[in-house]
Amino acid sequence: MNKTLESLATLTGRLFLSAIFMMAGFGKIMDLSGTSAYMASQGMPLVPFFLAMAIIFELGGGLSLLIGFKTRWGALALIAFLIPTTLIFHNFWADPPDQRQLQMIMFLKNLAILGGLLTVLAHGPGSMSIDSRTSKKTKT
Repeated sequence: MNKTLESLATLTGRLFLSAIFMMAGFGKIMDLSGTSAYMASQGMPLVPFFLAMAIIFELGGGLSLLIGFKTRWGALALIAFLIPTTLIFHNFWADPPDQRQLQMIMFLKNLAILGGLLTVLAHGPGSMSIDSRTSKKTKT
């Protein structure tokens, strides 16, 4: 693949992955009470703590992907966040039949996002990132 195309594709992939987490984090901030109520309805303990942690993980990890700074750490944090989130909030196998298909789609969407995050973890942020620029400076 052409290096320029590879760099643009990697940057675009990071931007797209970051968008869902950034929007979700800001959405939680804008509706703390609604998000808290939803989390409680799903049986979450310690809702204020886990809500704060969700916001930190989503915004911190999303920003890391967005700007390409400490990108592998950001991807790893989002992976650690997304696995329990997926199992708790999209456990389609335990949902009523009328909600099962939607929750299965949401579960599979999260698996696809996990795949993207694992790719970033494995291959790094690409050349259009702060990580790439700082590693070049330390090598010279």
